[in-house]
This record gives sequence, structure tokens and C-alpha cells, in this order.
Amino acid sequence: MTGSRSIPCVVMRGGTSKGLYFRKSDLPDDEGERDRILLAAMGSPDARQIDGLGGADPLTSKVAVVSPSARADADVDYLFLQVVVDQPRVDSSQNCGNILAGIGPFAIEQGWVKPAGAVTPVRIHMVNTASLAVASVQTPDGSVTYDGTARIDGVPGTAAPILIDFLDVAGSSCGALLPTGNARDLIDGVAVTCIDNGMPVVLIRAADLGKTGYETPAELENDAKVKARVERIRLAAGPLMKLGDVSEKTVPKMCLIAPPRDGGAISTRSFIPHRVHKAIGVLGAVSVATACVVPGSVAADMARSTQSSSLTSFDVEHPTGFFTVRIEAVLKGGVPEVKHSALLRTARKLMAGEVYVPDQR
Repeated sequence: MTGSRSIPCVVMRGGTSKGLYFRKSDLPDDEGERDRILLAAMGSPDARQIDGLGGADPLTSKVAVVSPSARADADVDYLFLQVVVDQPRVDSSQNCGNILAGIGPFAIEQGWVKPAGAVTPVRIHMVNTASLAVASVQTPDGSVTYDGTARIDGVPGTAAPILIDFLDVAGSSCGALLPTGNARDLIDGVAVTCIDNGMPVVLIRAADLGKTGYETPAELENDAKVKARVERIRLAAGPLMKLGDVSEKTVPKMCLIAPPRDGGAISTRSFIPHRVHKAIGVLGAVSVATACVVPGSVAADMARSTQSSSLTSFDVEHPTGFFTVRIEAVLKGGVPEVKHSALLRTARKLMAGEVYVPDQR
């Protein structure tokens, strides 16, 4: 096609997100040229993303760049890139645990990991934060199956379960589980907990901003006063969390919390950071659940959980259901040392082919 180039990719739903999965070798090494191609592929910047494959929402404007890993402890490298919908910007400052759910199946189907019986473990190096996860992929007949009976809130129907174990994500972006050194800080006159167990998150009690915490995403997005307050807190929290100036970053995520009302552990409304998530991000949920076991955090007094030995299970409520996170942690000096975090996701391959992008745009 004159004036365009074609690049192989797979379109896949991972968890409650959707994105384009590329082999690293099919993209330019130069980051500027790579980002130009990804913006064109998604159709950004444009609120509708009408000239690309993006779905006009941050949750459907995501990219995974995958390759065999040179690390001895990993099978593949996974770089997550958030393609901003309405700006000419590609952000690499965070992981995405939903898109992560599709990495194991993608790696097996690329021939980088051989099926190993009914369930194949895939060790994934998450490049954004130099941390590891293990995805257990269903391969009952020596190949990936996407069909199954597992159900996750925010996704219609059922699919094959993908269990994801996070091995060393505490402090992976900020350098410490509690990057400010405190379980609770005061920012802009509001008590917050800043935490990083795979995703930098700032937790705020919804009542402290005059909200119930049970509002719909649309109601919160239409509340200009609350959005401005949340953004002020986010910008102030960035340097405190060792993230520097976050005005052009998608982290930290901002999470309003409230007591559970649907039988879970805690209720959440998550800003990501300027739109409100229809559910909650995978690693965002892990960080919220972890905050629930931190003595003195803004979440500790309102959270409910079930516990067996050192393994604690949290059903994190969100606008479209709940998300179960299991955490194994031990308290050392009043601060939890996270040994293990795990959760269940599903994924489905939607299309494999080539995306066409213009040579100039």
C-alpha cells in the first residue's frame, strides 16, 4: 500500500483492557519513531481515535511490546505502553496487569515458550519496573485455549483462567512499598496513603472529599471541583513518592475508598489518572489491598478481609463488581513485608494480522 507500512500485531483482550501486542523485533529501536507508529496505529491524538484501532478510552488504547528475555529468571520481556487518547504521547511510566494477562498466551503462540502439560507457567519480566510475574496459562492439548469457565467482573461471559503471581513488585516504581516512609500523609489538607505494590497509588477516603465513594465513574468525571482537588493532590504526591514531576505521567493512580457495601473488603473509585476506571486496574487493586494490611493507613480501619495464616484475601469492590486479591505478608516493624501477591484474570485473542500506519502523519 503506497504511503503506508504494515506491521504484524495481535489484538487481544487482557483482563478488563484491550490492546495491541507487538513483537519487539517488528518495531523500530528508536523510541521516537516507535511512538509515532503506535500513535498512528491507535489513531491518537483524537478523542474518537477514528483513524486507528484505539477504542476512544484509556482502557482500550494500550500496547504490549514483547520479546524473548535475556534474563535467566524470565521467559519473555514485556514492555507496557499507554497510548494517550487525546494527546500525541506514549507513556512508559507504569505497568499494566490487565494487558499482562495476555502476555503468556502470546508468548506461547509465538513459540517462545513450549507448552508444559495442561497448564504452562510463563515467567514474565515486566520491563517498566524490572519486576517478575508468573502467568499460568491453560494448554490442555499442547496449545493455548481461551475457552473456559472463569468469570471476571467487567467482562461478559467466561474464559480460561489465567492465574498471575507477582513475585517482587513491592516498591518496583517508587523504591519502597511506602515511598514517603509513612503509612499516612497529609497533602492539601487531606489524609492519604501513598503505596506501591506494583502500581503507585494514592488512597483517599471519599468522605474527605465530600463524596460517598459509591458514585458512578461518569458522576465523578463530571465533578470538576473534585477532579481538580484530586489532581492537586496527585501532583503534590508525585515528588513525595520519588516519581518526580508527574504532570505528564499516568502515575500515581488516585483511588477514592469507602467502606464496602456489596460484601467485599473495601469500595474503590480509581482515577487513572484523569478518567475514572470502569473497574480498577490489576496492580492498582493489588496496591489497594496491600494498603488494607498497613497499620495506620487510611484504608486499614474500614477494610474487611478473610485470613488464613499469613495469607489474606481481599475482595476489592469497584464500579462493575469486585476483584479478589490474595496477599501473603508478614509485619516487620509495623510495616508489611509482602511475600506474595496473586490474582485471577482471563484473556482472549481477538485478531491477528497487520496494522497499517502512514509513512508520514
